[in-house]
Amino acid sequence: MLVVFLVAWPFYLVHYGNSKLSHVDALSGRSGTPGTTYLIVGSDKREAGGIQDVTEGERADTIMLLQIPDSGKPSLVSLPRDAYVKIPGHKANKINSAYSTGGAKLLVATVEELSGMTIDHYLEVSMGGVKDLVDAVGGVNLCYDRDVDDVFSRLTWKAGCHDADGTTALAFSRMRKSDPLGDIGRTMRQRQVVSKVVGKAVSVSTFVNPFKQRKLVGSVAKNLTTDKDTGIMGMREAAFGLREVMGKGGLMGAPPIASLNYRVGGQSAVVLDTKAVDGFFEKMKNGTLTSADFYQGPGGPVG
Repeated sequence: MLVVFLVAWPFYLVHYGNSKLSHVDALSGRSGTPGTTYLIVGSDKREAGGIQDVTEGERADTIMLLQIPDSGKPSLVSLPRDAYVKIPGHKANKINSAYSTGGAKLLVATVEELSGMTIDHYLEVSMGGVKDLVDAVGGVNLCYDRDVDDVFSRLTWKAGCHDADGTTALAFSRMRKSDPLGDIGRTMRQRQVVSKVVGKAVSVSTFVNPFKQRKLVGSVAKNLTTDKDTGIMGMREAAFGLREVMGKGGLMGAPPIASLNYRVGGQSAVVLDTKAVDGFFEKMKNGTLTSADFYQGPGGPVG
């Protein structure tokens, strides 16, 4: 009976997770590029248990590009949501407006236009989903070296490292107006939250506890939306790729940036370095990025 259980349990978890997943038409169907490319998106959808305010519409609050190359080192790139880019079929605008204008499909097309890489898998989680996932792994320990009392994200934080539940982790991920690095600082904290959740999700304590496994798979499936062809196993591969990238010596950060405060239409936007960005994404595709290729903020790399 034990052998039967050990063999059958993984198949049950995959079936259980896939039965709860939501899917969206996201991929472009364009010719593939080397390696496996994941677009990981966090939407600011207003919902119970997540963000609750009067803001209308839905935007891509978090945009991460994970590349697992055929050879070389995997990498994770945070695309600033305020990056001013070409949006296929529309005027140039902030990249997060692609999602609010044309949903997942237009955001995928915009990222492909920017990077020259074909998106193979699309993974989307709402901000309420971030809260649920953090709670599903029993909370995470997060670090930030500034005191914060931010009315916009509702984050109250004492400088240092603290255990955080889902509500606190969500505010930690969203806060930017009290961060001197603005959206770039927020992307760093978002990657920290993802790293801590993934680390606990693939830990030994999860692997040896079938109750934790079922709870985690159920929470992931409930809170994530994927392209039509990506299931639980595809997300498992992404999780292990993220764990490698976010480990010691992992390659992650923002692409080269020319300006963090470009004024357009009365608003501030981020302008990528057009002289460096094409070569940056070519290296990313081929697994040859180094830490020196990422955006270098005041005092050193912002990663």
